[in-house]
Amino acid sequence: MDADALIRLVLRFILVPLGATAAIAAGTAVILVAHHDALATLFEAGPQAQEDYFLSLVFAGPLLVVLLSIWAFHMFVPAMIGVAIAEALAVRSWVYHAANGAIAAWLGWALTRDIREEYRFLTEPKVLIAAGLLAGLAYWVVAGWTAGFWKPLGRLQKPVP
Repeated sequence: MDADALIRLVLRFILVPLGATAAIAAGTAVILVAHHDALATLFEAGPQAQEDYFLSLVFAGPLLVVLLSIWAFHMFVPAMIGVAIAEALAVRSWVYHAANGAIAAWLGWALTRDIREEYRFLTEPKVLIAAGLLAGLAYWVVAGWTAGFWKPLGRLQKPVP
């Protein structure tokens, strides 16, 4: 392995986790914006109501974190399979990465049916698929457009005489 390929490989080990972090942040932002009604209610409430909301969040927060973690795990595995395919085949298309995020989000939603039915949580798939689309695009912006360490970017081939 030459020095260029080694450097590209090391960069992949840095860029892929950064891309995953950007994807998580983008997906979370979509979910928060989609549920802005609840946040607006909290900020517009009086001081006593805000205190009640805060106490409710303190007690319900751990359950919320567990439910979101279960969904995220079911979404994370398919997304990483898609990322591994993109890295192995050097797929650099933004459409592929956006579709990977949307499919992974839908699979996470579909695989957590029992949780949705029991807790009435994450019942709207459109919001989650939108979050997956934006997460896939965020991943592409950070790491997807340079996928595949073995395929250099923009290297010109020398003409054969």
